[in-house]
Amino acid sequence: MNVNESAENYLETILILSKQLPVVRSVDIAGELGFKKSSVSVAMKNLREKGHILVDKSGFITLTPSGREIAEMIYERHQMISSWLIRLGVPEQTAVNDACKIEHVISKESFEAIREYIK
Repeated sequence: MNVNESAENYLETILILSKQLPVVRSVDIAGELGFKKSSVSVAMKNLREKGHILVDKSGFITLTPSGREIAEMIYERHQMISSWLIRLGVPEQTAVNDACKIEHVISKESFEAIREYIK
């Protein structure tokens, strides 16, 4: 499961949007991330070729099991790290922004240690 930070962000965004919308399309992802639709289309092609998403004839995007696994891992890291930083007294927006950076670079071992510590 070797994907770059950009791919992780796209997969996480698809997961979040799939919880809010009946269907997820490239235009929804572009709107959520503030990217051009052309940039999102290139990213979706790459994710589809790597087997992380499926795109049907109507342009509806769904996560494959591998895509969902990556998205849920990143989303869990984001939620846990941002809430932990907020509890430490970091302003919410700063905590969310920092968590977005940390979630991609933290090792599995360090994240597990933080998770256990928080519990």
